[in-house]
Amino acid sequence: MSDLNGLLEDLGPAWSGALVFVVTVLLSLVIHRLLTRGIDGADGQRHTGRQVGRFSSVAVFILGSLWALRVSGLEVGPLLGAMGVGGIAVAFAAQDLLQNFLAGRLIQARRPFKVGDQITSLDYEGTVLDIDLRATRLRTYDGLDVVLPNAEVLRHPIVNHTRTPLRRTTLVVGVAYDTDLALAQRVLIESLAGLDELQDTPTPKAWAQEFGDSAITFAVMF
Repeated sequence: MSDLNGLLEDLGPAWSGALVFVVTVLLSLVIHRLLTRGIDGADGQRHTGRQVGRFSSVAVFILGSLWALRVSGLEVGPLLGAMGVGGIAVAFAAQDLLQNFLAGRLIQARRPFKVGDQITSLDYEGTVLDIDLRATRLRTYDGLDVVLPNAEVLRHPIVNHTRTPLRRTTLVVGVAYDTDLALAQRVLIESLAGLDELQDTPTPKAWAQEFGDSAITFAVMF
């Protein structure tokens, strides 16, 4: 420690502060990487280490930056005092951030879904790209990148399609009023018979369900 203090004194306040700041940035990056790999290990889906690494690296960056300011000769006390006075206002403003942070931790603990799962939440359906400290990122099937607040995701129903890959789908098809309904039903079912992606059990079905204004609608279930 004495050698470090001597080195900083030799460099002068400005260069010493710059050196401490650079070391702080490098140390925060190293801590983030080590914690991510050490906690998550081979399980690339948990992302618990990533969250701990992010929080720890931010803490190291803040403390190191304050030390760099102090080494540079700047008064840190008034700055900390101002931060303390404004802390109450920041705490009220950060309520949503805290809720999303806690919700993110609950998502990590309960694991209703993980990165790579296909889910439906808040009327959005897509693949989970990331679960960070504030939000869950989805890539919808039409290519949109959607950011959903963790608190809202946890507060609303979540449908995990990856855990239930076998699902019944209903497709609505309209036919003209002068159509032979028995023939239309047979054609609809036969058109599904050659698709390898469909399951044989339960068998596909087609039913006339409604007489609309301009067509008779069939519900094709498969």
